[in-house]
Amino acid sequence: MRPAFLATLAAFACALAGPAFASDPVGLWRTQTNDGQVRISRCGQVLCGVLVTSERIREQPAATDENNSDRALRSRPLRNLPLLNGFTGGPTEWRGGTVYNPADGRTYRGTITLQGDNTLRLRGCVVAPLCRTQTWTRVR
Repeated sequence: MRPAFLATLAAFACALAGPAFASDPVGLWRTQTNDGQVRISRCGQVLCGVLVTSERIREQPAATDENNSDRALRSRPLRNLPLLNGFTGGPTEWRGGTVYNPADGRTYRGTITLQGDNTLRLRGCVVAPLCRTQTWTRVR
């Protein structure tokens, strides 16, 4: 009788732990453009994210951040380039962070919203209502 009780208790604990893990944006995400992949992780108390790969990186592994508005940063490699920084909040929405767009070399204020276990909405704004939104899908 005791092993059956322990198995039931373990299954119940796993069921409770499942939603907490699913609502976490930490992981690898496919972007809506350029077949990019961004790894979101925890950087201390905030969420951050780096560009892992994209069409351009696959074509030119040594590609750099050539469009950066700061000339001193234009020689940075695109691979592992910080794109997301400083997001706080949760469990389904994080605010107060910045989104760097290597295509135009500019940084925008952003919001990250989980819309399910495998869908994330990233919104970047110059000034509201001048915003763009992308939907990313979880790779893992």
